[in-house]
Amino acid sequence: MMLLPDVRAFFEPRTCSVQYVVACPATKRCAIIDPVLDYDEKSGSVRTDSADAILAYIGEQKLELEWILDTHPHADHFSAADYLKSRTGAPTAIGAQITEVQKLWKAIYNWPDLATDGSQWDRLWKDGEQFRIGDMDVRVLFSPGHTLASIAYVVGDAAFIHDTLFMPDSGSARSDFPGGDAARLWQSIQAILSLPDETRLFTGHDYQPDGREPRWQSTVAEQRSSNIHLQKAATQEAYVALRQERDRTLPMPKLILHALQVNIRAGRLPEPEANGSRYLRIPLGAFGDVPWGKA
Repeated sequence: MMLLPDVRAFFEPRTCSVQYVVACPATKRCAIIDPVLDYDEKSGSVRTDSADAILAYIGEQKLELEWILDTHPHADHFSAADYLKSRTGAPTAIGAQITEVQKLWKAIYNWPDLATDGSQWDRLWKDGEQFRIGDMDVRVLFSPGHTLASIAYVVGDAAFIHDTLFMPDSGSARSDFPGGDAARLWQSIQAILSLPDETRLFTGHDYQPDGREPRWQSTVAEQRSSNIHLQKAATQEAYVALRQERDRTLPMPKLILHALQVNIRAGRLPEPEANGSRYLRIPLGAFGDVPWGKA
């Protein structure tokens, strides 16, 4: 009989990110997926409130942490993977194509000393690879398009699908980041929708359209029947046109240049310089002529 994971979501309102603890009900072993390290771009302050709340929950539930997992290098928040590893000793992991993302952003940041072999993580997952959380089997599903390195984790009747599909009333993720590709995103969405209809889908963000309360769980059947982007675009050609038209109107995430230099190093902050302070590196004009967000 297949074990069904216990899932606890943690919504982070500053970036509308959803973090997860996925636990095996038989063994009480668990994994953390897509944890957030709190960062305020106005002051440059870094805090660990979100990650500490997850650790407190794990302690309260008497869970044993086995993995710290990221689905992709995030563009809108810092990953707390390195912080959580320092607190727990649990290994970190991400998709194997992170090396291609590192090479891409190494050039953007003009960062000759950046290691681009993925060695900042303890494990790099390949498409179709399997591992375990307690007694539960986990299958890695390569799902690029939003980024070059995006993967989903399929655990029992649950799939953690990051920034592919959002809730049905929000549609799907953008594909215009460096290395993104709308056609590949469509193909990744189709792979997710080929899972059984009752599969629980857990998304990486919820932007609360019309101010509704945050939501993060749907099913394959619900996405197939009511996702607003899939209803408008039933073929790859139509979806690519829809996605590209929409992406041209979107400003870049306000933290993308801050976050990627941290997240392509498994959440490691820059090393302190001679004065003891850490500094982020912001390349000017990195994206050319793109829409500006609100001040």
